[in-house]
Amino acid sequence: MVKILLVGTGGFLGSVLRYAVGGLAHRLFPVGFFPVGTLAVNVLGCFALGALAGLAESRSIIGAQTRLFLMIGVLGGFTTFSTFGYETFSLARDAAGLKAMTNIALNVFLGLAAVWLGYGLTRT
Repeated sequence: MVKILLVGTGGFLGSVLRYAVGGLAHRLFPVGFFPVGTLAVNVLGCFALGALAGLAESRSIIGAQTRLFLMIGVLGGFTTFSTFGYETFSLARDAAGLKAMTNIALNVFLGLAAVWLGYGLTRT
């Protein structure tokens, strides 16, 4: 039961953070035709996950319960790949194929680069 509460509480916090960060990104970069909020959240979430994974593996400073709370709960609620899928589908459905492909490329490649960077920064 404790594990479920840790993940659930973290998920709540992550979802609230996703809402706030996504909204902030849209206010800072008001590009109406592109889902910049989702891109920002996905890249930040990937970076944070990479950094936490790097710390957990290299320094063993993150215990099992903290990993559940942060990595599964908070970051699971924060990252928005389900939204990414829907927005990409919508762009493609609306005959905006180039925008859909750009959305896929930016989310995947910047996300992977952010995981690599976060992981690498914590391993040195």
